Amino acid sequence: MFLRDGNTSRRILVADDDPVIRQLLINIAEREGYKTVAVSDGREAFRILQADADFCGAIFDMMMPNIDGLEIIRYMQTEKRLRRIPVLMITSEKDLKFTAASFAAGATLFLPKPFTAPQFQSTFKILVHERSVAA
Repeated sequence: MFLRDGNTSRRILVADDDPVIRQLLINIAEREGYKTVAVSDGREAFRILQADADFCGAIFDMMMPNIDGLEIIRYMQTEKRLRRIPVLMITSEKDLKFTAASFAAGATLFLPKPFTAPQFQSTFKILVHERSVAA
């Protein structure tokens, strides 16, 4: 599950319970030259973050089994070593309150589903740029 290649600054954590979306996110991130650690639920993402903070970005689905994306972001805000990781929240929820809740929790970016591959690719580039600016 953990990828170590000596270039940890190019690693992305992806957490989405939809296997099709998760694979799309992985494919685009890897095509952009990033290594991915991908999981299917929030509890797995939480466990990884407890043990490993070497990510240049994270992408979370808002609604996942066990622990949702908002809870993960709130946890990240309590840990100095995790606060520096920019987070892209994605969701199929249409209510604008979810966008506001994502930013209030600490998300850097928000992308509603459904999205196209080019939309995600553009948003992803902004996400990884945020990390390089903050570093």
